[in-house]
Amino acid sequence: MPTLGIAPLLDAYFRRRFASAGLVQTAVHLDGGATTVQCWRFPPGAGEELPVLVLLHGFGPPATWQWRRQVGPLSRRFRLLVPDLLFFGGSGTASADARSEAHQAEAVAKLVGAVVPAGTRVSVAGTSYGGFVAYHVARLLGPAAVARVVIASSDLLKADADDRALLRRGGAERVEDVMLPRTPERMRRLLELAYHRPRRFTPAFVLRDLAQYLYTDKIEEKTELIKGIILGDKHKFQLTPLPQEVLVLWGEHDQIFPIEKAFKVTRRRTRNGSMRLF
Repeated sequence: MPTLGIAPLLDAYFRRRFASAGLVQTAVHLDGGATTVQCWRFPPGAGEELPVLVLLHGFGPPATWQWRRQVGPLSRRFRLLVPDLLFFGGSGTASADARSEAHQAEAVAKLVGAVVPAGTRVSVAGTSYGGFVAYHVARLLGPAAVARVVIASSDLLKADADDRALLRRGGAERVEDVMLPRTPERMRRLLELAYHRPRRFTPAFVLRDLAQYLYTDKIEEKTELIKGIILGDKHKFQLTPLPQEVLVLWGEHDQIFPIEKAFKVTRRRTRNGSMRLF
């Protein structure tokens, strides 16, 4: 990774925001040391009267980049647990099976068991790809361990047709070309998809720096994660309503998962969900 440029400075700033929210960075070793999950967590013994909220990031940069604006306000009401999913940030595994969002959920569930005090129910919030993982965590641990679930801009009904539509919007031939940009041009297009109002002009050298800093590590594993998504694959997994209280949040101008899918997710795959648009 480059040592100069804007990306390392942004990374340091975002990490500082997590620390300012009272979170402590920890590497938790699971599966006898075969799996390591790096996370930002509430200090042991702190705010025991507050409920626990697990935040799961989307596909792309690590957790500090994606939850930087939320951890400050949320830390005043929750004990936060914010992991980097496997193959993002400092998290990884030697297991050859960990290539789907279901396996990601297994690692998160083990992390909760290792960090959260026994008998404590948690709530789980996931955005985009993290929403896939949040669904699996809630289903895996059940309502005895997971009280509430937030699915944010996450198409639990994603199918091949949705991928083809994304490729048309992204001007690419493969989903990994959209989600793992390696050039300034690809980085610019991803930002145009990810932001409702992206900056009108970002210099190519800044885009190159971001792409090199954020999208050169564990590329093979991340590509396998994209190909390994089982939600929406009727031959591998059947989506069922969750018994927990579910809140579905969606960006009205989302170009990764269009708003139309929010209504389908809420209507068909949640039992007590409500929807709010931003």
